[in-house]
Amino acid sequence: MSPLIFTHHASAELVESITGQIRGEVANIENHEFPDGESYIRIDHNCSNRDALIIANLHRPNPKILPLIFLCETLRALGIKSITLISPYLPYMRQDIQFKTGEGITSRFFAKLLSTYIDKLITVDPHLHRYDSLDEIYSTPSTVIQAIPNIANWIKTHIEQPLIVGPDSESEQWAALAADIIQCPYIILEKTRLGDKKVRVSSPQASQFKHHIPVLVDDIISTGRTMMKTAEALVKEGLSAPVCIGVHAIFSDDAYEAMKQSEIGEIITCNTVPHHTNQIDISNLLAAEISLYD
Repeated sequence: MSPLIFTHHASAELVESITGQIRGEVANIENHEFPDGESYIRIDHNCSNRDALIIANLHRPNPKILPLIFLCETLRALGIKSITLISPYLPYMRQDIQFKTGEGITSRFFAKLLSTYIDKLITVDPHLHRYDSLDEIYSTPSTVIQAIPNIANWIKTHIEQPLIVGPDSESEQWAALAADIIQCPYIILEKTRLGDKKVRVSSPQASQFKHHIPVLVDDIISTGRTMMKTAEALVKEGLSAPVCIGVHAIFSDDAYEAMKQSEIGEIITCNTVPHHTNQIDISNLLAAEISLYD
């Protein structure tokens, strides 16, 4: 029997695209918030002995997590066999060590909590900085999908003579792979973070690539300051205003407006987090992975 598909704050466009490519029956959730802020949930569907897929948008996670737990618990009570969470953007990956004495390593806390309620996790390019894999913190089986094949295809289709630029060492894994797929040059800069919204980047030393279009590739666009500083350094060396591509369109505070007013030429993101910069669809990657569980 095909799985039941539930959505949790996911964009209608992404859900429609995924469900159009997989076997499954879309089920409705009745949600309500009482005047005191408490949540109500009801599922009017026969869930007995079925598998559940939950497609979720967990960007800005705090108000979404408790209702997600209630959804999982309700499904269990109604006889669901297994729960697979499809969360294209996985939050709470930033705090992976104690930077200062007394800090909570929230990536581990969140992983422990989420692993309690789900049987499988599918996500796209989580911010694995000091972890080698999600298995280090998640006790439930997880699958990590790379968006780079679709990003590389977009670059090949839209940009002539690209130069892939990784704004820091963390971005090299995406920049190098994209350049290899496209068969174009790439460079990696060095970044020093001086605060939440203050960074310094090394000189690109890329004047030999003046006839190329620089394309910055990174996993998360949050404050946008790293990309803005990188763009400024590239333009200073005589290169054209770069195209900036991020997997996850977080855009905290005034990030998007600040980026538009900077030396950046164009801002492109994948549709893992809903935003009007979404131009790279990753639904086929998610659908292919989901279909493996049929």
